[in-house]
Amino acid sequence: MSLLDLSRWQFAISVMFHMTFPSLTVGLSILLCVLYGMHWKTGKAVYLQMFRFWRRIFAVGFALGVVAGIVITFELGLNWGVFAAKTGPIQGPLLGMEVVTAFFVEAGFVGILLYGDGRVRRGTMFVATVMVSIGTLLSSTWIMANNSWMQTPSGYKVVNGQFQPTNWAKTIFSPSFIYRWPHMVLAVLVSASFFVAGIGAYYLVKGRALPFARRTVSIALGVAAILLPVQVFVGDQVAANEFPAQLSKLEAVEGNWSQANTGWNLFAIPDQQAQRNIGQVSIPCLGSAFAGDLTCKTPNPPLDLTPKADQPYMAAVFWGFRAMFFAALWMFGILFYATILRFRRKLWTARRFHRFLVWATPAGIIAILGGWVTAETGRQPWVVFGQLRTSAAVSHLAPAELVFSVVGFSLLYLGMLVAYIAYIVHTVRIGPERDHPDRDGQPALNGAHAMVPALAGKGA
Repeated sequence: MSLLDLSRWQFAISVMFHMTFPSLTVGLSILLCVLYGMHWKTGKAVYLQMFRFWRRIFAVGFALGVVAGIVITFELGLNWGVFAAKTGPIQGPLLGMEVVTAFFVEAGFVGILLYGDGRVRRGTMFVATVMVSIGTLLSSTWIMANNSWMQTPSGYKVVNGQFQPTNWAKTIFSPSFIYRWPHMVLAVLVSASFFVAGIGAYYLVKGRALPFARRTVSIALGVAAILLPVQVFVGDQVAANEFPAQLSKLEAVEGNWSQANTGWNLFAIPDQQAQRNIGQVSIPCLGSAFAGDLTCKTPNPPLDLTPKADQPYMAAVFWGFRAMFFAALWMFGILFYATILRFRRKLWTARRFHRFLVWATPAGIIAILGGWVTAETGRQPWVVFGQLRTSAAVSHLAPAELVFSVVGFSLLYLGMLVAYIAYIVHTVRIGPERDHPDRDGQPALNGAHAMVPALAGKGA
């Protein structure tokens, strides 16, 4: 593999690993605000139990996400030094604002969120939880502003090969940011909702902690049912705004090379070198219908409209988009059926649905990762679309050094991801029973110590 290939793989692996955690933690931080607020208002123990349980999963994911994000910043300077030098006057302040606003807010209040329960007043605890949630939203805001500028650069001038800002308002609120930021926020909320609903459904299947499980599933499905239709609309606006500016991305998403296909490719195996599909399955007229033409006369734009040197890698764009699209359909179908069950008052007795909901736990994460693959690979071969090629932005390093770091990072990230999944599984198996307020102040009993009260009870 070339230096460029290795650098791109390392960055892609790092970003994909990192994005797994914000896909959950941003939404979970807002859920924690809702749960603690409900506990503060109603005094019901179940809300505090839910807060404590989900705080455990949030805390570990939050820590791993911060660590993985810091690594990405270092890679921008090490693997992509030319990119950092050319775009530094714009990218640097945007990343710096994330640190000043998001990291400082999170660092100032996350300790209270994690350890303040029972030690500080409820109002202080609630404010700390809200501030951590605001910090996660601020972080996503600056990251999306940064990435959106790379997709649709604006508010700059080029001086001696370096991008320099001329209008910060246009730089931050680039044409694609206006739609991509709410699209991402909605995505992480829907993703966290399905993650929460899936784990809640697990307890329904097992018949454990039923008050906890029912409220968990009810809140998660309710939030997802409200937000997913909005997300579909916002996603359509993202496509309507971004695809005209990046026609090559649209062409790769459609999966056609030269034929005048008015259908929509459900499945395709692209051959980039031969500029054709080895095989494909297309739904007739659907592509034309998506374009607003029900007469089946509007063909999809083929990728050969873009010069070969400027084409993105179709397979990644095509399947990234379909991973996002099919995952969205999967979630939409679940919510539609759940709504029917709720109106028929069978939501808590539909055991098969509960099992199916457990399997849908990662659906939102899959959709987010698919969307990022589409956005980033579809922008290629540009790192700043239309202005700076990826091949011209990479640092001049020895490929052998990169082989070592790519393999090392991949193994490390794999180990960390497996450890996080194992932690979630371990936490779910233990269950939320230990987090119930009725158990506050009772020491955990195990081994020989657990026999003492038992023997005392027999003696009595």
